Amino acid sequence: MNYSSLLLNISCLLISYLVILLDMNDMDTQDHITDEMIDDTDEFWDLIVCTTAAITEYYCTFIHKVPCMTSYQTGHRWMQEILSMNANRCKIMFRMEKETFFQLSRDLENIYELKPSRRMSVIEKVGIFVFILAQGASNRHAQERFQHSGETISRVFHEVLRSVCSFAKELIKPDDPEFKKIASHILNDQRYMPHFKDCIGAIDGTHVHACVPVNDQVRFIGRKNLPTQNVMAVCSFDMRFTFVLAGWEGTAHDTRIFNAAVNTPHLNFPSPPQNKYYLVDAGYPQTLGYLGPYKGVRYHLPDFRRGQAPEGYQEIFNKAHSSLRSCIERTFGVWKKRWKILAYMPQYSFRSQRDIVVASMALHNYIRLSSIKDTIFHEVDMHPEFVPRDIFPDRRPQILEQSQKSDRASEMNIIRNQIAHSLMM
Repeated sequence: MNYSSLLLNISCLLISYLVILLDMNDMDTQDHITDEMIDDTDEFWDLIVCTTAAITEYYCTFIHKVPCMTSYQTGHRWMQEILSMNANRCKIMFRMEKETFFQLSRDLENIYELKPSRRMSVIEKVGIFVFILAQGASNRHAQERFQHSGETISRVFHEVLRSVCSFAKELIKPDDPEFKKIASHILNDQRYMPHFKDCIGAIDGTHVHACVPVNDQVRFIGRKNLPTQNVMAVCSFDMRFTFVLAGWEGTAHDTRIFNAAVNTPHLNFPSPPQNKYYLVDAGYPQTLGYLGPYKGVRYHLPDFRRGQAPEGYQEIFNKAHSSLRSCIERTFGVWKKRWKILAYMPQYSFRSQRDIVVASMALHNYIRLSSIKDTIFHEVDMHPEFVPRDIFPDRRPQILEQSQKSDRASEMNIIRNQIAHSLMM
């Protein structure tokens, strides 16, 4: 007999024994029972009933539980089915090709020490992690899909998250740290060459959903009218992230995040060498090494598509600048389209939410490098002027600070004017 049955039997025997004792009292004894004794007996019976109810509830809740995760379609079997059947199923569930998924699992195991456990392979661990990112799945959804407890799902997710964040240090960085080569995207396009031959990338900020306590939401609700974290990123012209700074509250201004990135040594921001520069929009300070557009004239590509052709050197420059800088908007679009978790972040700690942003960008780069047939990248590559709509459009107008409205970098003004006049020729 196990302990749970023994506990229940003892409770029943105790009640039976007390009933027998009361029945054995003769009538004479009962004649001498006082009201005080009756009250004590009632209290005793109340105690017995409550104790029995508590023991029964404990037994049914914690000892004699009905098994929950008993489906024949375990996570291991489901992973085997997805990875051995039609290739489209893997792309739908994990947002990557089967070959890329297998290679990712091998790299995390062999290089970044993600180890299998007694009851779970590395393939299944990576599957749980990527499934949650790709589908925006909750812990309960992942429990049902992989037939594991909530504690196991959470533990495995964070284990893989740590491994991928270590991976990110090798993936999110420039291929050419000294920026000696001209980007092929510029070199092979007469719209940009030789005018932008010294451009090394683009910088912009974007917002992803943040799940924070109600009493802390005010500083996270900015122009999007919902809690977000503001993320600054740098990208190359082949739509790969080369730097990311995540974890800032949604109300933080882009300039504040930019200054923190370029002025904090341990963040290892890839600063532009002499005579090189990044493209930035009007929300960033135009200092040496960061080239923004002319203000007060048309800039965004939709404005030129809907209206007349650009007039004057300022609008001609702005159109070329916007077209080249749109690579980062398209990069953000591909990234957010692939990982649904970015639109609705589950209730992880904010540190984990920040790490999820970094890890998803690392996987974005990994897929770009590893998968030639990736359909999401292919769609954007085939339409180089297409800029995806942001999942979090602004609900309030952006107000530039006065310090941003003044041109403080005469060197960049000269470079901008030179490019503008070369475009006119």
